[in-house]
Amino acid sequence: MRGPGEVPGAHREAQRCADALVALGRRGDGAGASELGFIGLLIGDDRDVPGFLAGSLGPVADYDERRGTALVRTLEAYFGAGGSLARTAQELHIHVNTVSQRLDRIGRLLGEDWQSPDRALELQLALRLHRLR
Repeated sequence: MRGPGEVPGAHREAQRCADALVALGRRGDGAGASELGFIGLLIGDDRDVPGFLAGSLGPVADYDERRGTALVRTLEAYFGAGGSLARTAQELHIHVNTVSQRLDRIGRLLGEDWQSPDRALELQLALRLHRLR
């Protein structure tokens, strides 16, 4: 904060974060908007889309940039195919084993829970926002 005039706005955002935590079943927990993933993006005053993308999809996008791979595209195709390896392979014109290898790499970059419903939703939103950049 830069001065006392910002206190009311900070208080409103803090209240929105507290309400979100209660709604998420995290009563007694603490988190700022930047720590709430896409929910923080929606309720925060700053609407830090680049920060959200870096926190959710960043490791995969960075890997693609450094190595010239297509893991972001693989992730888009995988979610677009409803999680079907065969349809993902068909969409990307690659072998199913290649899809599996890429998804394993994605799992190492994002963590084992990347396919959990909450993380998958966050990643799908991040992929759509990434496409708009």
